Order: sequence, then C-alpha cells, then structure tokens
Amino acid sequence: MIELDCRGQKCPLPVIKLARNIGEVEVGDVVRVLADDPAAANDIPAWCRMKQQEYLGSPAENAFDIRRTH
Repeated sequence: MIELDCRGQKCPLPVIKLARNIGEVEVGDVVRVLADDPAAANDIPAWCRMKQQEYLGSPAENAFDIRRTH
C-alpha cells in the first residue's frame, strides 16, 4: 500500500495525484489517499468508477482506499 497525503489540497488535486500514482502499486494493491477537502468524498469514488478502479471506502476520517484493478 502507498499513502498519498493530499491534506490541505483542494479538489481536483487529490484526484490528479491519485491518477498519477496508481501505477506505482501492483494490480490488486491499495492506494490510500488522505484528503480533507469535502469534495474528495465524491470526487475519488467518481474517478474510480470512470477509471474502473475499485473504491474500497473510507476506513477513517479523511482517508480513502482504492484497489488497483488493472
């Protein structure tokens, strides 16, 4: 798992950082995005749907887990 600390950044910056870094993990591994912008709660799951990546949910406040599917 890699963790991307995007706290303090306004959307779409956390989604852009996710898109640029998802290739750093193997297929099946998880990327955790830390983002405190309220828009991230909608933007990250929406990006996952558009890019066919698996959104695993928010295990903690301001944390979003994404599994790389391809």
